[in-house]
Amino acid sequence: MYTTIITPRVSETNGAGHISNTVVPIWFEAGRTEIYKIMTPNLSFGNWKLILVNMNVDYIKQIFLNADVEVKTWIERIGNKSFTVYEEMFQNGQICAKGTATYVYFNYEIQQSEVILQEVRTELAKHLYKK
Repeated sequence: MYTTIITPRVSETNGAGHISNTVVPIWFEAGRTEIYKIMTPNLSFGNWKLILVNMNVDYIKQIFLNADVEVKTWIERIGNKSFTVYEEMFQNGQICAKGTATYVYFNYEIQQSEVILQEVRTELAKHLYKK
């Protein structure tokens, strides 16, 4: 599991007084940075190996400006050519959102999915979510 701390900004707060629902997926993506580095250590888009094919977010509680947010990121599933990330978002120790994102291991040069390399699978497996 990876943990990322996000400090909410005033600009991310909406007219209802809580963090906008459009911000939560962006924060979840920030939590996936270390997962991206497994595939592309220097995060160079010239060597990028992932394409997002599905994302789901469940909003559980409102998130506010006044406290940091903790994003916890795991790997939920590893397939032959794709994997799914599972994430939870907490503020003040309470879960506020959870979600999944499915990525395909992708070769942009030939515009085709590829089998996930064994060394990548091994690293991803270190972060499997245990229910």
